[in-house]
Amino acid sequence: MAQAVEDWYKQMPVITRSYLTAAIVTTIGCSLEIISPYNLYLNPNLVVKQYQIWRLVTNFLYFRKMDLDFLFHMFFLARYCKLLEENSFRGRTADFFFMLLFGSTVLTTIVLVGGMIPYVSESFAKIIFLSNSLTFMMVYVWSKQNPYIHMSFLGLFTFTAAYLPWVLLGFSVLVGASAWVDLLGMIAGHAYYFLEDVYPKMTGRRPLKTPLFIKTLFADETVVVARPAEVRFAAPPVEEIRR
Repeated sequence: MAQAVEDWYKQMPVITRSYLTAAIVTTIGCSLEIISPYNLYLNPNLVVKQYQIWRLVTNFLYFRKMDLDFLFHMFFLARYCKLLEENSFRGRTADFFFMLLFGSTVLTTIVLVGGMIPYVSESFAKIIFLSNSLTFMMVYVWSKQNPYIHMSFLGLFTFTAAYLPWVLLGFSVLVGASAWVDLLGMIAGHAYYFLEDVYPKMTGRRPLKTPLFIKTLFADETVVVARPAEVRFAAPPVEEIRR
């Protein structure tokens, strides 16, 4: 059993493995009181005035208490982050990292700007960890890129992957969780999907090009297409030989 888990972990692509490891270590560290969540949460004043820049990153690593909700999000992080990196971004590790960086930036900007808008500022002020939103963004992007895959929710009903974010959003509302967290992930995911997949087809321009300095951090893998060892072709017709 331990060997199977180890093999599964080692077979994960680099970004998924790194993010999953950082999230689990951070959450366990907070549960054991080795790390304080007060040093991790998103606080604009501390970032700007006291230069605690790390908060822009650490708020995406803490998934609150180690309960059923934590396991739920770890499953979705391991599954959909892995699916995106292995399929849609196969051989494009730098582009996948840039997608996560773009999503993190959009989520942080929304929370910061929303905190300055009257009537809704209190709701945004309560969002101090964006880890769940970033995970939901990955689910949204995957569903947009694989809309026709058939899925089942708890064995109760089936649907196509295009509706997966809405099903999960409805489930969050039913169990009493805040819908804001999922909605933010959907907004960030749709922003990336529109700018990366829809807008280039409409205009021929691609605004989300991965910067060169990020590409230099990751050596893109060579995608090898396997070919059969022996390929036999049918003989041409006699008429063509005579010509």
